[in-house]
Amino acid sequence: MRIKLITALLFAVCLHLSAASFSQSITLSEKNASIESILNKIEQQSGYDIFMQTELVANSNKVSLSVKNLALTAVLDKVFKGQPITYAIVGHTIVVKEKQSGKPVSAANQAMLASVYTGKVVDADTKEPLIGASVGVKGGGKATSTGLNGDFKLKLGDDDTKILVISYIGYVTQEVPITGKNDLGLILLKSSANAMKEVVVTGDLAIDRKTPIAVSSINQQYIEEKLGGRDIPQLLQSTPGIMATAQGGGYGDSRISIRGFSSGSKKGNVALTINGIPVNDMENGSIFWSNWSGLTDVTNSVQVQRGLGASKIIVPSFGGTINITTRTTDAEKGGYISQTIGTNNYEKTAVLVSTGLNANGWAATFQGSRTKGDGYADGLNFLGYNYFFNLSKVLTPSQTLSFTVMGATQTHGQRPERPLTDYAGAPQGVKWNYDLGVKDGKKINPYNNFFSKPVFSLNHNWVINEKSSLSTVLYATYGTGGGGAIGASATGTAVPPRVSNFYSPFDFDAVQKSNAANPDGSASTYLYAAHNDHAWYGLRSTYTTTFGNYLNLSAGLDLRYYKGTHYEEVKDLLGADYVYDPYTASQAAGSRSGDINNPNHRAVVGDKIDYYNKDYVMSGGAYAQAEYAKDDFSAFITLSGSGTGDKRVDLYNYLNSDPAQSSRYVNFLSYQAKAGANYNLNDQMNVFANIGYITKPPYFDNVFQKFTNSINTGTVDEKLFSYELGYQFKTSGFLAKLNLYRSAYKDEAFSSSFTDNATNLIYSVNISGVSEMHQGAELELSYQPIKAITLHGMFSYGDWYYTKNAGPATVFNNQQKAIGTVKEVLIKGIKVGDAAQTTAAFGLDIKVLPDLKLGTNYYFYGNYYSSFNFANITSPGVQPYKIPNYSLWDLNASFKFKIAGLDASLNGNVNNLLNTKYIADGYDAAATGSPANLSVYYGLLRTFTTGIKVKF
Repeated sequence: MRIKLITALLFAVCLHLSAASFSQSITLSEKNASIESILNKIEQQSGYDIFMQTELVANSNKVSLSVKNLALTAVLDKVFKGQPITYAIVGHTIVVKEKQSGKPVSAANQAMLASVYTGKVVDADTKEPLIGASVGVKGGGKATSTGLNGDFKLKLGDDDTKILVISYIGYVTQEVPITGKNDLGLILLKSSANAMKEVVVTGDLAIDRKTPIAVSSINQQYIEEKLGGRDIPQLLQSTPGIMATAQGGGYGDSRISIRGFSSGSKKGNVALTINGIPVNDMENGSIFWSNWSGLTDVTNSVQVQRGLGASKIIVPSFGGTINITTRTTDAEKGGYISQTIGTNNYEKTAVLVSTGLNANGWAATFQGSRTKGDGYADGLNFLGYNYFFNLSKVLTPSQTLSFTVMGATQTHGQRPERPLTDYAGAPQGVKWNYDLGVKDGKKINPYNNFFSKPVFSLNHNWVINEKSSLSTVLYATYGTGGGGAIGASATGTAVPPRVSNFYSPFDFDAVQKSNAANPDGSASTYLYAAHNDHAWYGLRSTYTTTFGNYLNLSAGLDLRYYKGTHYEEVKDLLGADYVYDPYTASQAAGSRSGDINNPNHRAVVGDKIDYYNKDYVMSGGAYAQAEYAKDDFSAFITLSGSGTGDKRVDLYNYLNSDPAQSSRYVNFLSYQAKAGANYNLNDQMNVFANIGYITKPPYFDNVFQKFTNSINTGTVDEKLFSYELGYQFKTSGFLAKLNLYRSAYKDEAFSSSFTDNATNLIYSVNISGVSEMHQGAELELSYQPIKAITLHGMFSYGDWYYTKNAGPATVFNNQQKAIGTVKEVLIKGIKVGDAAQTTAAFGLDIKVLPDLKLGTNYYFYGNYYSSFNFANITSPGVQPYKIPNYSLWDLNASFKFKIAGLDASLNGNVNNLLNTKYIADGYDAAATGSPANLSVYYGLLRTFTTGIKVKF
C-alpha cells in the first residue's frame, strides 16, 4: 500500500508539473510583491526560464495583481506596466531588460538579449547527437547538459567568462569561444581514441550509436547528487543486469554482479579499470571497493560495459567492465571543500585544489578526504584517508605527460554471515554483530580489515601525425594489510565465552584470565590477521592509425608482473606468553601445518604462523583491433593473445634447503576474438550485434594442488562464448534500449570462503570444472516530457544456471590445510546464486526551481537464489534457498546557491526510505532450500547523509 501510495503521489506531481509547464495560462494573487518574486512564480507555472539582472530589478516598483487563467503575455504586460524595465521573450526564455522609451537599444541590453546561448553537441565523425554532454563556463560556475537530441541552452551574465567547456565520456574536451552569436550551431566532439591533443586518459570507452555493445554511463553530477555515503556499486543499480549489495555493511565491503557474473573474491568476473589501468586482484580477480572509495570525489564518469564490452585488456572479464575516468589536465584553476554528515556518526571532509593549465604547460590537482563513522552495525567502526594527486605537462603541441598517485589507507570492522534463526532472537535486530567483543572495558571487533594501496601511474600521449597516435601508461601499485579474526590452538576455541547471553559480546577479559592460567604459558585463543601484501608493475601501450577515411587500426601491449606475500600474523596473545605453532608432518598433500623450518615455533606478537608463501604472476600479451565506420554503418574486430605464468614459493611446508620450496612457472596461453557491427537505420533507430570467444587463465589458487607447490595438471583455461543483439530508439525527449544476450561459461575454477557457524572458523572451498549458462533480456528507458522532469527506468530478466556437474571440490581450513574432498558435485540444473535474476528500477528527477532539484529511485529484486557450499552437493535435484523478493526506495535533493560570491551546493540523500527489512545475501550451505539452514547478511535499513560543497 505504501509503495502504491507513493507511486500515485509521484505520478500526480509529474502530471501537475507537466501540465503547468506546457500551459501558458497563469493564475496569481499577489499584493505589494517584488517583481523578482512574481517572476519566479511565473517561471514555475509557465515552464519558461527567467533571466534577469539584480541591478535592473532593484529599483522596480512593487506589484499587486490578481489573475486567473490569464495568458502569459497578458500577465507579463500587467507586471511590467509602469515599471522602468520591460521584457522580451527569446525562444523559451523571458529576458528582463531596461525600458528604452524609443531610444536605440543600448549595447548592454543587446548583450543581455543575446546572453541565452544555444547549440547542439554531436560526434565529429558520425554527426550523432551526444546525450548528457556537459556544457559549462570555463573556470566553473554556470553549467548545463545536453538533452536527448544533443541540444543545450545556457544563460550567461556579463561577468561570466565567454568561453564554454564541452565535455563527454570518451571524447576530447573542447573549448568554444563565444563571439557574439547566441546560436553556436553544431559543436563537433572528437573521440578521444582518435584525437590525443591533450591529456585524456579514458581506457576502453564505448561511443553511443557507434560501438556495438551494451553500455550505460553516469557522470559527475549524477555521482554528486545520488551517492551519499555509499560505495560506487550502489550507484549502478539503475543499470540493467547489475546488482550490488553492501554484504555485512562494512565500509567499502560492497560487491557487484553483472549479468550474474560476480566481482567477489576468487571469482573476479567483473573487471574494474581506472584511467585504463586494470586494478582487479592479480591472484583472484576480486575488487576491494574500500581501496577506491575516495575516487568518487575526482571521478568525471563511470561507464559500465555489459557482456563482451570494448575492453582490450589481455585478462578480460566475462561479465562486464566498469571504467572509471578521473580528472585530467583539463581541470580548471580552483577547487572545492566539502563536508558530509550522516547516520551512525558518518563524517566525511574533502578538499580539492587545482592549478589549471598555466602558460608553461603545467597543471596539478590534489584531492584528499577523511571519512569516519560508527558503521551501520555493532563493531563496524571505520576510518579512511583517501588521496589523489595529478601533475601534468604539455611537452610539445603533440605530446603530453601526466603523473598520478591515488589510493586509500583505511581500517574498518566487518561481520560474518549468521543463521537466519540467530537473528530472530537478537535484541539488536539486523544490526547485531556475532563477533563483537569486550576487552579491558572497551568494545573491540576482531573481525576487521585494514589496508593501504597507493597506485602510481605515468601517462604519455603522443599525436605522431594527423592519422597516428601513441598512448602509453606505466603503473605500479603496492598493497599492504589484511583481515583480522579469532584463532585457536588444537585444544582451544575460536568461540570465546560471552559476557552474558548469546547476544552479548565475547568476553576477551575472561579469555585473558584463562590463557594466563595455562601451565605452559601458551594461548588457547588468540587474535591474528591474515596478510595479503603485494607489489604490482604494469605497462599498457596502444598505437592507433587511420587508413583512408573509414578504417581505424590499433595495436598494443599489456604487460604485468605481480608478487603477493601471504601469511598469518599474531596480533594479540590475550594474556598468554606465546602461540604454539608446531609443525605436523603428513604424507597427504595439503595436510601439513606449521613451519617445517621451525617445528616447535612459539610465536609472539608480530610473528608469522600457520602459513607463509609468496605468489608470483607474470603476464604479457598483444592485441589488435580494426574499426570501420562509414555513414550509418560501423563495425569492429578485436584479436588478442597472451601468456600467463604462475609461480609459488612455500616457506612453511618446505625446508629452506629443499629445491621444491620454489615451484617452476606454470604457463597458460589464452586469447580472445570478438567482433560486432552497428547500423543506424535512421536518425532515431539503430541495431547492433556482437559475438566473441574468450579464454582466460585459471586463478592462482587453482593452479597448485591444496596450497602446496604441487602443480594441478588438470587445470585449464576458462572459456566464454557469448553473443548479443541490441536495438535503440531515440527521439527528442525519449530513449529506449533493448538487449538480448546469451553467454556460455565453461571450465570455471574458483575458491569461495565461508564461516562455520559452530566453530566460528573461516573455511574455503576450491572447485573446478564448473560450467554455467547466462542468458536474458534487458530494457532501458529514459523520458523527458518537459525540461523540468526526467524519468528513467529499466527491466532486466535473467536465466542463469549450471549446465553440468563439476568437481572435484576440496575444503580447506584457515591454516590452508585440506580437510575434505568431494570428487563430483551434482550441480547440474541448479540456479546460479549471488544475484537477483529479475531486477527493475524507476527513477524520477524534478527541477522544482532553477536551483532546487529533487529525485527518487525505486529498485526491485526477484528470482534471487542463495550461494552454497559446492562440497555439500552430493545429491541430485536440490535447489538453494530462494530469497524473498524485495523493493527499495531512495530519495535525494540538491540545492545550489551562493556563499560570498562562491558557487555552493547542498545535497541530501535518504536510502531505503521505507526502512524495509530484507535479506541482501544468503548462504544455504547444503542447498536445502529451507530458511532453517540459511545464513544471511541483512540489508541496510534507512540511512541518510547531507553534505555541503563550496567551490572556489
